Amino acid sequence: MPNIPVLETDRLVLRGFRADDLDAMTAMWSMPEVVRYVAGVPLSREQSWVRLLRHIGMWSVMGFGFWAITEKASGQLIGEAGFHEMRRGFVPSIEGTLEAGWGLIPEYHGRGYASEVLETTLPWAEANHRGVPITCIIDPDNAASIRLAERHGFQEFARSTYQDSDIVVFRRSAA
Repeated sequence: MPNIPVLETDRLVLRGFRADDLDAMTAMWSMPEVVRYVAGVPLSREQSWVRLLRHIGMWSVMGFGFWAITEKASGQLIGEAGFHEMRRGFVPSIEGTLEAGWGLIPEYHGRGYASEVLETTLPWAEANHRGVPITCIIDPDNAASIRLAERHGFQEFARSTYQDSDIVVFRRSAA
């Protein structure tokens, strides 16, 4: 297993994914509200397994990745967030950046959890990957994520199409 740092906030523990997260991850990625702005189609158990393995493997290959977001009080997996390098095929390219991403199960939307996660993960990325640009891509209809990104220093720098969907490409201003 790669050495994945554990990050904590008042309400959350961000830790590496484990094989026993599969059921919770499958439940999350089967929710229409979770996939609405990402792929639009719920993930199967097999697709969730591949996603989980990708999250774990990214740490080994790149030295960064996604964390499982768990609620401190219950230990429940409530989402995922972090950084990846997906080598996505769109212009302008964001290869060579830390592509930020986040997602929570619907009952945790609108309660400040995503902001709490970004307040923890962004400083980690800046301290551990100095000088590497941080980017994200967001569906133009996902107003909540756009507002969140902008509150945390991301600025739109392009619009593009990825996998037949429109995207807004953001870059984070230097801290």
